[in-house]
Formats: sequence, C-alpha cells, structure tokens
Amino acid sequence: MDAAHIIKEAEAKLASMSLPSLQEKDLAKRIDHTLLKPDATSQDIERLCQEALEYQFHAVCVHPSFVRLASTLLQNSSVTVCTVIGFPLGATSTGAKMMEADLAVRDGATELDMVMHIGRFKERDYRYVRKDIEAVVKATEGAAITKVIIETALLTDEEKVWATKIVVDSGAHFVKTSTGFGPGGATVRDVAILSAAAGGRIQVKAAGGIRTPEQALQMIAAGASRIGTSRGPALVTGGHAS
Repeated sequence: MDAAHIIKEAEAKLASMSLPSLQEKDLAKRIDHTLLKPDATSQDIERLCQEALEYQFHAVCVHPSFVRLASTLLQNSSVTVCTVIGFPLGATSTGAKMMEADLAVRDGATELDMVMHIGRFKERDYRYVRKDIEAVVKATEGAAITKVIIETALLTDEEKVWATKIVVDSGAHFVKTSTGFGPGGATVRDVAILSAAAGGRIQVKAAGGIRTPEQALQMIAAGASRIGTSRGPALVTGGHAS
C-alpha cells in the first residue's frame, strides 16, 4: 500500500467535496447516540435510550456495565446497542478485551467499538496489533460487528493509512477515528484518509467533537457511514449544542 498515493487521493476528494442532502430520518440512521462520560448514571442511560427511540438513531453507545440496561430498554426496537472495549486507552491485554467483548455480547451488545493498542502500533509491532483486533473479532464472530478506534489525533497521516490497513486485514468491520477522550476528535481530512485507505473494504465511523449538522454532513461527504456523537438530537433537528 502506497501511503503517499492514498493521502493524495484523499486530498483530491476533499478538494471536490460537496455536502450531501439528507432528510432528518436518514441522518438519524447513521448516528450512534453516545454517552461515555465517567459519571453517567442509570437515569442518564434511560434518557439516552428514550432519545434514541424518539429519533430512531441507529444505536446507543454506552459503557459495558450499562449494556444490559440499554438492551432491556431497547428490546424489540430497531435501535441497536453498542459498547466500548479496552476503552479509552486500548492498552489492556488481549485476553481482557476478549472477555470484555464476550460479556458485552452476552448482555445484549451487537456492536463493539474497541480501541487499538496505540503504543504497540507506535513501536511498529503491527503483528501484535492485528492479532489483538483479530482476537476480539473472532471471539464475537456472528454476534457483533467490530469497529476499531485508532485515535487519529495521535497518528501521522502515514500511520493512519497503515492503521486502517491493519484493521482491514484483521477482519473488523469499521475503522473509527477517535475515542473522544484523546487530544483531538474527528476531522474531515482524517475521515477522507481512512476512507481512501479502506477502499470500500470496511466502513468508517467518525467520532469526537461532532457538534453540528454541518460537521456531520462533512464527515459523511468525506466517507463516513456512521457518526458517533453525544449530541444526536441537535444534529438531526438542526440545533447547535453547547
């Protein structure tokens, strides 16, 4: 894979990009309505699920300890339950990630957003990183889709390309930009690079700092098929959350 060529391809896409025209319901179906604050309570999760049902978001994304509650609240609805694995640092052991994923699926999660081991990636131990992701994918095969967070704000453009390649090779279903707890969130440029590197083999989720409808549409135009945000209602209604 020629990283320089892929980055140029992404830049060309950005130069000619135009925003899509999406109806409220179509944008809602791309949103993972997210609540991952450390002080989130059961009452907060109940409110999150109520909003997801009201606006018909694709999913809610909650901490593993709230998966069973969210699954119960969303039972028999079209809203799916997503949770996070190895969050937010990605540095837990592979075995711990596998167990966390297995327990989440047992509690009702059908989507898993796992964090790549960023330190191992930075030291170019690509075999470890791929095996780490593969283990979670295989542990939940047929029961959940896996999105891999690569924390783009910590990577160079070339590293974003290589990280996406590893995610593709691991059998995961999405590459995701950010945890929302790192030094930066999603950017349109990053989404374009990840999309070009993925080459249609996997999908792209943009998350972290997406606060307005315009930002969401820019991410979609750049190649994101899913948006992770804690401001779902504001995005689909045209409001601007503070």
